[in-house]
Amino acid sequence: MSIAQNLERVRNEIADAAARSHRPAADIALMAVSKMHPVDLLLEAHAAGQRLFGENRVQEWQQKAEAAAALPGLEMHLIGPLQSNKTTRAAELFQAVQTVDSLKIATRLNAAAQALAKKIPIYIEVKLSHEESKHGLQPAELPALLDAIAHLDSVTAIGLMTVPPWPDDIANAGNEARPYFQQLRRLRDESVAKHPTLTGLSMGMSNDFAAAIEEGSTCVRIGTAIFGRRQPSPPPDDL
Repeated sequence: MSIAQNLERVRNEIADAAARSHRPAADIALMAVSKMHPVDLLLEAHAAGQRLFGENRVQEWQQKAEAAAALPGLEMHLIGPLQSNKTTRAAELFQAVQTVDSLKIATRLNAAAQALAKKIPIYIEVKLSHEESKHGLQPAELPALLDAIAHLDSVTAIGLMTVPPWPDDIANAGNEARPYFQQLRRLRDESVAKHPTLTGLSMGMSNDFAAAIEEGSTCVRIGTAIFGRRQPSPPPDDL
């Protein structure tokens, strides 16, 4: 199938999951995860109407950005771990960062955004899995970080993000991930009264996005189901 056909199929599945959860499909953003794929595939997806994309590494997107610079409406989010020494370049290259997990990163990103006279939406990445390969702050650390970020002028926390554990059974990935999606939604619901901009939930990937939508996701991050397997194949966390 072509990328355009894959996008249409994924959008239809998003609409079906939204209908099951009595939500408008327009409330769920589809992010095409182009990391580890050649920029030509990103261009093909954009030609098929896709506008929101995600990349894992600052350097990888920097290498692709020139080829995509003239694309109208392109919005690129950083969805991989952000090192403190990459915050300035990240502020220049990305429209949002979904993986802030410390005040140090938030503060450096804020300073970089101030220097560019821009405001950067951020998601707080929460680690709900016990897998060592996963990133994010512990749930108990979330309130203090949100309070501190609220005093920063050039970054705004607009949601929470998580990556559930790799499933034991791919065919049952949605049900295995569902408790983690439910936990992230509870954390958001507990926080939003004090931090009203924190409305987003970035959760759900190729194997489990329908369940994520049913549990309240506002942004699903889809790579393999749109672009196919990467070469070489990534570790499970990169799906």
